Amino acid sequence: MIEVNLLPGGKKGSSGGFSFSLPKLGSLFQGGGAGLPDRYIMFFAAAASVGVGYMGWAVLGVRSEKSTLDDSLAEQLVDSIRFADIILEATQLRARGDSIARRVAIIQDIDAGRFVWAHLLDEVAAAVPDFLWLREVTYQSDSPLQVRLAGRAGSIFAVTRFTRRLEASRFLNTVRIENMEQVPSVANPDDLVYLFELLVTYQSPPIDELETVPLFGDVSALDASDPTGN
Repeated sequence: MIEVNLLPGGKKGSSGGFSFSLPKLGSLFQGGGAGLPDRYIMFFAAAASVGVGYMGWAVLGVRSEKSTLDDSLAEQLVDSIRFADIILEATQLRARGDSIARRVAIIQDIDAGRFVWAHLLDEVAAAVPDFLWLREVTYQSDSPLQVRLAGRAGSIFAVTRFTRRLEASRFLNTVRIENMEQVPSVANPDDLVYLFELLVTYQSPPIDELETVPLFGDVSALDASDPTGN
């Protein structure tokens, strides 16, 4: 306990005007006199109880939060494993889709050129006039596709008509006479015929001039006509 002497002429301690003394432990719990008032003791006790209660509540809250976090972590680990399987399956499906797309592209390329020779031969056959006969049609080169036509004709006018018809075709571009000569006919040496060789270049016409059909058919029409797909 601290005592201060404010009276003049009072006794002074050896260390100055202040003297210190510690209160007895028992006096803290006694009402009145030199001890603390009862309200202070109750306040400190209540404050201590509140502090201890708060610490206990905080510890319980931390434990509850830790348990919640542990459960959440376990769920996230399970989801991570499940999502990893889904991602792996999606990657495999994407790879299969890319492989199928490449195969379809190859099939489409093949399908785009499957009628080239059919169109070429059909145009050549349609252009043959009277008194002209073809002996052979041979492949000459690619990129661009060129063929050599060899035959014989009864007159030079037949060769001219044949050349003009070939040039008028949408599937043929350049027609060049490589060789032409007049020789006696095999059946009758008194008759003269013309032997000729033409170099013809194939070209694809504009897509809007062609009539095309789907490569794999009309699936929607099939489904509409027969729900079972049979």
